[in-house]
Amino acid sequence: MQFKRPKKNINGVLLLDKPLGFSSNQALQKVKWLYQAAKAGHTGTLDPLATGLLPLCFGEATKFAHYLTDADKTYFATLKLGVTTNTGDAEGEVLSTQPVNVSQALFAEVCRQFVGKISQIPPMYSALKHEGKALYEYARAGVEIERKERFITIHSITQNSFEQDVASITVTCTKGTYIRTLAEDIGQKLGCGAHLIGLRRTATANYQIAQSITLEQFEAMSEAQRIAALLPPDSAVLALPAMTLDEDSTFYLQRGQAVWQSGAIPKGLIRLYSENQVFLGLGEQQSDGKIAPKRLIVDKDG
Repeated sequence: MQFKRPKKNINGVLLLDKPLGFSSNQALQKVKWLYQAAKAGHTGTLDPLATGLLPLCFGEATKFAHYLTDADKTYFATLKLGVTTNTGDAEGEVLSTQPVNVSQALFAEVCRQFVGKISQIPPMYSALKHEGKALYEYARAGVEIERKERFITIHSITQNSFEQDVASITVTCTKGTYIRTLAEDIGQKLGCGAHLIGLRRTATANYQIAQSITLEQFEAMSEAQRIAALLPPDSAVLALPAMTLDEDSTFYLQRGQAVWQSGAIPKGLIRLYSENQVFLGLGEQQSDGKIAPKRLIVDKDG
């Protein structure tokens, strides 16, 4: 008989520095296995050729993972000018090679043109689904699928370095932004083409890469150290306003009932805490003035 490892109720957020060559799901499954966690999910795909910040949610924290998936993100990207590939990155086949006659000032000016609300056509080599199949599967079979443009927002592009045909930039953007597509579009605007040769995510929402740990560091930890590395579930929703409930309101809210609470109540979703500052989950004010439970923590001790 095959031995089945017991699953553990692990609750919290681990900030992983995803290694090169791992898909987001491969990294997640590795950490999940090491934790022996019963439930886990990641918060936004990073390509195998990309590294950097990948928040992993476990147990009760998975209830709030989509807030991180939807959050703004920051990337350190390295572009190779003068060469285009069929994937938009270094993994693809070269499609064209052009001489590069681009100054640092021109490169900076073209980057500025992409700041703000812009449209992108998602790349064929992406995990987006068409009729239940990922686009990259069609691309590998030589089939081109028509994709609709998407509107995203680039909050800022900062130039880090520029040397002849290689440039690096830091990009802060909304969810759904394809940095590969941005690199290609910058190259097209410059007239010489470009593709992505390096990508590292450095921030997601309020999380920073400096807070993360590598897979090697995680593997070397003891079980107690791994548990200590977890951030609490409410760290995923710190952008939301917070409110403390009295003892009676806490009691009834945890039983799924809407509750009264004195004082001003913030609009929209609210982080709710008990009087001893235990995170209860999220609530929202109803039209009658009561606070209704929206997403509650079940294992309060996790």
